[in-house]
Amino acid sequence: MLTHLNILDLAIVQSLSVDFDSGLTVLSGETGAGKSILLTALGLGLGDRADSSYIRAGAQKAEVSLIFDLGDSPEALEWLTRQELLDEEQTCSIRRIIGHDGRSKAFVNGRPVTLQNLQDLGQYLMEIHGQHAHVLLLKPTEQRRLLDLAGVDSRLVMKVREAFRVWKHLSDRLKETQNNANDLQLKRALLEFQVGELEQLDLASLDYEGLVDEHTRQANVTRIIEVGQEKLDDLYEREGQSVNARLGHAVQALKSIESMAPEFKETLQLLEEAQVSLKEAALLLRKSLERLDPDPNRLELLEKRMSEVHQMARKHQVRPEALAPLFLAMRDELNRLEEDEGSLDQLEEQHQAALTAYNKAAQDLSHVRKITAKDLSQRITALIQELGMAQGSLSFEVRTEDRAPSPDGNDSVEIMVSVNPGHPSRPISKVASGGELSRISLAIQVAALDAKTVSTLIFDEVDTGVGGAVAEIVGQKLRLLGQDRQVFCVTHLPQVAVQGHQQFRVEKKVHDGVTLSSVLELSDVEREEEVARMLGGVKVTEQTRAHAREMLAIAHRGGEAA
Repeated sequence: MLTHLNILDLAIVQSLSVDFDSGLTVLSGETGAGKSILLTALGLGLGDRADSSYIRAGAQKAEVSLIFDLGDSPEALEWLTRQELLDEEQTCSIRRIIGHDGRSKAFVNGRPVTLQNLQDLGQYLMEIHGQHAHVLLLKPTEQRRLLDLAGVDSRLVMKVREAFRVWKHLSDRLKETQNNANDLQLKRALLEFQVGELEQLDLASLDYEGLVDEHTRQANVTRIIEVGQEKLDDLYEREGQSVNARLGHAVQALKSIESMAPEFKETLQLLEEAQVSLKEAALLLRKSLERLDPDPNRLELLEKRMSEVHQMARKHQVRPEALAPLFLAMRDELNRLEEDEGSLDQLEEQHQAALTAYNKAAQDLSHVRKITAKDLSQRITALIQELGMAQGSLSFEVRTEDRAPSPDGNDSVEIMVSVNPGHPSRPISKVASGGELSRISLAIQVAALDAKTVSTLIFDEVDTGVGGAVAEIVGQKLRLLGQDRQVFCVTHLPQVAVQGHQQFRVEKKVHDGVTLSSVLELSDVEREEEVARMLGGVKVTEQTRAHAREMLAIAHRGGEAA
């Protein structure tokens, strides 16, 4: 329930602070006084788009604040809990600020939120029925929406939408796969050829660096043997002249003087260790040379392998060492293409299963819609007869069609109306006049409210086109709604205004050359004067005031009796 509204510098409202109670609250005032600004403020608080034109002339920004008591709004409580925005008092404060650059900021319980967040929350707090709701009523999509809101389990609607989403996703994938089938076949053929070429090079086991090393060794093996043998001779095998022989002579010489010069003992030990290392080095070098054997055939094979690798690398425009990774990647892609071709049948099966699931969900939704349509049609017919169309009747005609899946199911919904006895029902767009449309729209909204959980409803001049006894019944219906919900009604009709539990008057005044709008809560005496104005027009007489008092008294007694 909305408990407080605060407006700063919005349009022609400089500053406004209003507290609201439960029940039916009536907003009245002269045409152009600014009643629509209140609805604009509420809409902004619930996430409507805004721009800098909303800011009052001379002000830097506009601001709207709303406070809701969530005692009768379980869905709003749940949403705030999920978003971690619920405060300890279980209330909801909304603040919306609009700057000169057209940008706005939104806050819920003091924490910043996105505009989408505000719109998501707003649907659980308040519902606004505009004065042009009857125009929307002529659209088939709106007729179906009203039927679903009136009594169709929302889980059925969501199940159809989810089934459609899955079917559409698979349908798009299947279509793309089928459209690309020829391209895929060409791509697969090219990959098969390329992979086949690369497989002939045995690239899966290619060690390019090892190949280069072996080729380098084999191409230079003669030089390696010559240098190695020469150094083996120098180190160990050249008789009398090798490093080993000279080192032996040095060791023997130092041993002969060791006893006379002990300080040479450490030098002698190092030379003896050098003899051992030299011998080991010579043995290792000899073994390495023995393993070396010039092999022209092996060299020819290596050169051929190197040539093939370089040629293939140039063909694929990569470095030779990148050929092996390229081959593995191309082989994996070829495997995926083969799997895609193999999965086409599986994709078709999934697509058919999704279509079957959608058809089942749509069929269940159609069944419930037809049951709901029958019950809702009876209730609305009774209401429009109360609202001055004594012989009128209305029915929701649900036709299930054989058509492509859609998010809303396979039904077309059309409102059929008969306003005169003896005349067959025809589509509402071809039968009802403007005034009749307004009454039918109101009847549908009232009849559909039983299924809604939103606690605050706003009716903006939905009584347009009615008057007299019918206007009184409209007021009674709105007051009846106010027993279970908080209801706001903007009206010009005294028959509706007197049914309110509270009444506010919107006034527009010029102060220091500036036009400003204000909202006043009316006392009982002020209410009499306002209703008298609504009854009498320009000049209010005592007789008109007496009539206003009588109407208020009758409405009050009727409310108590109800």
